[in-house]
Amino acid sequence: MEPQVQRSWWERNWKWVVPAGCGTVVVLAAIVAGGMVGLLFGAMKKSDAYARGLERARADCEVQRELGAPVEAGFFTGGSIQVTGPSGHAELSIPLSGAAAKGTLYVHATKEAGRWTFELLEVEVAGRAERIDLLPEDRPVCD
Repeated sequence: MEPQVQRSWWERNWKWVVPAGCGTVVVLAAIVAGGMVGLLFGAMKKSDAYARGLERARADCEVQRELGAPVEAGFFTGGSIQVTGPSGHAELSIPLSGAAAKGTLYVHATKEAGRWTFELLEVEVAGRAERIDLLPEDRPVCD
């Protein structure tokens, strides 16, 4: 009778260690990627271009009438913001929703000498052919 050879821990357990290790790596990568995406969206939402554009859209009577009050911003803001000190550029698409409809706020703005100037500020309402232009300063504001 031959003596029985004791198998090592690795030989006995590799079938569950390898998938568990790979799963752990995948979960950690997803957590890191999700954190980076969250930071990116958070940085966009904290910009003055985002805040001022959204404030103008929420206060506009025509936007409130078309979307329904209250007008809320969605989570997945698209676009880009590049700011270096007192200068920068922003191109954003901000999903909006209200009690009656959904839409998208488009913002193109330039920052010079610390001040943002809007080049484009429009709301596209789902099902409506024309966009609402928010650039004119004399647009009616609702409370």
